[in-house]
Amino acid sequence: MAKQQTYVAPSILSADFARLADEAAAAHGSDWLHVDVMDNHYVPNLTLGLPVVKSLKAATDIPLDCHLMIENPDRWAVGYAEAGAVNVSFHAETTDNPVAIAKDLRAAGSLAGLAIDRDTPVEPYLSLLRNFDTVLIMTIKAGFGGQAFIPELLAKVRTIRRAIDADDLSIRLEVDGGINTDTIEAAAEAGADTFVAGSAVYGADDPAEAVRRLRALATP
Repeated sequence: MAKQQTYVAPSILSADFARLADEAAAAHGSDWLHVDVMDNHYVPNLTLGLPVVKSLKAATDIPLDCHLMIENPDRWAVGYAEAGAVNVSFHAETTDNPVAIAKDLRAAGSLAGLAIDRDTPVEPYLSLLRNFDTVLIMTIKAGFGGQAFIPELLAKVRTIRRAIDADDLSIRLEVDGGINTDTIEAAAEAGADTFVAGSAVYGADDPAEAVRRLRALATP
């Protein structure tokens, strides 16, 4: 199966929360807009929730990529799909039945994503990949923006890429954490095709140009 087209997904965690509609517009040309949802339970931080996602959906045409760093995704994840998110990823560490949540997300109209944190091995989930549309590998520890990229975690990306290719699956392989012009090429070489970038986009003078440059660096 042909490799997925390169996607860049700016993270609004690095945007000005008082101007989210303007910040979304500033990153025009993005493939997805990455929304980090944190509940101050699974991760020790509290960010945006469903009401903001609904408002953002009405304010931008860029598809929303919701990354749920929350407990009890079986209770909350479907709401984000119903709100119109194109992709909803939840953490493998937060559930004993990820396949059931994936089915519920797909039934609600979104892609289903499995997120895997820094310290979690990917091998136990390889047999489940065909139940998902995206796999999100954290290249930092989930919960905070602005952390430095951990290159050793690209071994997980390579493992997932081999499994996707071996079974000829159509799955987006997303990386999140410390992605910028210095690190995106290594992540792409490891097999990622979807790249979450926060400060690399929203810390730039021209966010749209930063998106274009990142995509060019990541595209073979």
